Amino acid sequence: MSKKLVKVMDTSFRDGFQSVYGARVFTKDFIPALEATKEAGINHFETGGGARFQSLYFYCNEDAFDMMDACRKAVGPDATLQTLARGVNVVGLESQSRDIIDLHAKLFKKHGVTTIRNFDALNDVNNLIYSGQCIKNAGLNHEVTVTMMELPPGCEGAHTAEFYMDVLRKICDSGIQFDSLAFKDASGTSAPSKVYETIKQARAYLGSDMHIRFHSHETAGVSVLAYKAALDAGADGIDLAMKPVSGGTAQPDIITMWHALKGTGYDLGIDIDKIVEAEEIFKECMKDYFMPPEATTVDPIIVFSPMPGGALTANTQMMRDNDILDKYPEVIKAMKEVVIKGGFGTSVTPVSQFYFQQAFNNVMFGPWKKIADGYGKMVLGYFGKTPVEPDPEIVKIAAEQMGLEPTTENPADINDRDPKKGIEAAKKVLKEAGLPITDENIFIAATCKDKGIAFLQGKATTGVRKVDKTSRVKIPESGGGYTVKVNGKDYSVAIEGGKATVNGKTYDIDVKEGVSGSASKCSSSEGEAIKAPMPGTVLRLEAKEGDQVEEGQPIIVLEAMKMESPVAATRKGTVGCINVAVGDKVNPDQVLCTIN
Repeated sequence: MSKKLVKVMDTSFRDGFQSVYGARVFTKDFIPALEATKEAGINHFETGGGARFQSLYFYCNEDAFDMMDACRKAVGPDATLQTLARGVNVVGLESQSRDIIDLHAKLFKKHGVTTIRNFDALNDVNNLIYSGQCIKNAGLNHEVTVTMMELPPGCEGAHTAEFYMDVLRKICDSGIQFDSLAFKDASGTSAPSKVYETIKQARAYLGSDMHIRFHSHETAGVSVLAYKAALDAGADGIDLAMKPVSGGTAQPDIITMWHALKGTGYDLGIDIDKIVEAEEIFKECMKDYFMPPEATTVDPIIVFSPMPGGALTANTQMMRDNDILDKYPEVIKAMKEVVIKGGFGTSVTPVSQFYFQQAFNNVMFGPWKKIADGYGKMVLGYFGKTPVEPDPEIVKIAAEQMGLEPTTENPADINDRDPKKGIEAAKKVLKEAGLPITDENIFIAATCKDKGIAFLQGKATTGVRKVDKTSRVKIPESGGGYTVKVNGKDYSVAIEGGKATVNGKTYDIDVKEGVSGSASKCSSSEGEAIKAPMPGTVLRLEAKEGDQVEEGQPIIVLEAMKMESPVAATRKGTVGCINVAVGDKVNPDQVLCTIN
């Protein structure tokens, strides 16, 4: 009896990186593994899009277009290279104007991509029409997508097989051209029985010729069972990954799935011995990367507060950066209420990030005291229509805090008339920064904003976590000498009791563990202290020392959890002292500046 050949896409080099390392991986480190996997017989790879676009500029100090070119060179001209797009949001958390959506497809085609999986987290089909048209016009394969998850227990109104079929019918009725269909469960929470029923109905509706693919994560521990259910219902393909980025928050391992399908009517069509060899090469490539413990964990609580694998480690890595990882369990628990009151958008980027940001704010500032920008715009309709109506009280709070009215207008129409969005706005920013105006730079400026400009100016910082194999030098209380290199210059340092001799000059010192957030160049006599309301990184200075400011006028903009948080003047006056610079990390209640 012949077996059905299951078409495998290896997601290791996009979703695997995003789900395990928060998408922070240097290109040169993984190319040997990509080449080995191609040699092992895999010919379909997910290598870009999603968080693997912005992350290269935000954390890796690399160009995502260079990364895409390197991937194409590694696998040759015939392999299928696939990326992930978020409908009108393309590769960011913010929705874009039509000219940027069109530029996205053209540039990804230029840089070696063959297929774009295109989804909308709200399952608002209107957000897929133009983006899908641009993908097809660029000569790319369009994999249109229905996004899935399980609602928290006791909730209803969306995310059933009937709901997903209604979305699929709207896609077909809209006239969107697509080459394949994906059902994407980023949180891995969908019950296998629902996966089966959904794909069974989709197969009957679309007929036997349409390629149907199912995508899930192992976060909730049911992905292998869900994949088997999808195949039994008529799916043609599934997404798998390799160690060290398989299982846990990522896709099931290729070898695991091969084993699970033994004795069934399915064949992955792989040489298992070569896959084992490729995994060993991949593990060697990634051996120096810090493996977050939560990335290898199956967490049953995810069923109650659906957090996608691809967003989970990205958020925990950011919390590590800001020394607030201890808050993570509280934030995850707070997500349930945020999902319920937000209108049941699928927990996949960007909506999953909106959920997490709002849950984060509810924990840090108190319930609904500070509406996250993305979450607020979502419940107000600025990203499209949510599956069910958001909680009216939350809509009211968001409107009041943000000074925006609810809308039912198409997001692309809103963005097309926004003077801060689009190609011309990006050109203006590039010109002001003295940067070349190219299509790539325009797209980087539009989708990565300040951090994209910093990268293009050579001012980006690196935030890739690798294992520190050198032991930390302990400063003794007495005795001992060191040669300390700072900015390429050597300093001779000797410590004795409360004295340090640096290049022959003696200073009084007091060494303590940790970094104090209270250290400040601003004197209390210089005026009223403006303090950081939360941990974060200084993104922009909106004023300088000596500037006259009004009460409520932003002085400093902090960034945490991909959110911008302006810190405003508490009264009218003169900026007396600014204690921080762009790129500095700050702690809660740290003095940022003073107002005279």
